[in-house]
Amino acid sequence: MNNTELLLMYQDYLEYQRQYSKNTVVSYSNDINNLINFLNQEELGDLMHVSNRIAKFYITYLYNQYSPKSISRKISAVRSFYEFLYEEEIVKENPFEFVVLPKVNRKLPKFVYPREMIEFLDNIDTTKALGKRNKAIFEVLYGSGLRAQELLDIEIRNVDFLTKTILIHGKGNKERVVPLHDTAILTIQDYLLNARPELALRNKESVTSLFLNFRGEKISNRGINLILEKELEHQASTLKISPHSFRHSFATHLINNGVDLRVVQELLGHVSLSTTQIYTRVSKEKLKSEYLNTHPRARKK
Repeated sequence: MNNTELLLMYQDYLEYQRQYSKNTVVSYSNDINNLINFLNQEELGDLMHVSNRIAKFYITYLYNQYSPKSISRKISAVRSFYEFLYEEEIVKENPFEFVVLPKVNRKLPKFVYPREMIEFLDNIDTTKALGKRNKAIFEVLYGSGLRAQELLDIEIRNVDFLTKTILIHGKGNKERVVPLHDTAILTIQDYLLNARPELALRNKESVTSLFLNFRGEKISNRGINLILEKELEHQASTLKISPHSFRHSFATHLINNGVDLRVVQELLGHVSLSTTQIYTRVSKEKLKSEYLNTHPRARKK
């Protein structure tokens, strides 16, 4: 089998068996194409004939070209690819099986302090339709810890006002139900009654998405970033935040208030608890910062 056939087979496996998102499939494919380009450049043959020696040669090449984080991702991608080929009995061994990934220093998630978050949410102008929509968007992001794409994929029928929950379609098509507090519920109801109908009239086609842009269409990822940028500009706010900062703030504030880590894991939709544990580091850094800034003997003179 040639490289193209092997890659297409693997893409089908990721998309239909593993049910990965299209973006994830593209990311894996790009990393495997990176290996293909290397093999072609060095005239080392095709994917079927990568040996342990060639794998080491490729890793040396990566260390000279990329950051530890990128290297780790690229190695993980090709290792997974060869695991698939091995299980399908297409190759006899995985040349990347025993490769040690570089240590990556994980950056602590950026979050907003509770007072700053409440101030931002309370200062959103809700006198117009777009303001009511913006208020609902950011109350839901902060109130549920959703990823931006999860928020954009919410349909009206996914919101249960009786149980005060939302059905979320997360990564890998995994569903979870997240609760919403009363303030978020009220802002959604206000938006649905007094803003969304106005936006929906601007589009001839019927759209089932909960949140609409000014043309009555489903909001894009780029769109939600622009909405946040405009809102920060309108408030003359100095906050340096992205839509994902609401998710980080949600998790950090819950943990700071004593919520069990496994509860936060479930709310965030993390597969691994280790992914959630980074927020405990954020809390420890906050404690350290508060201590150094307030203890009389620790404060800088």
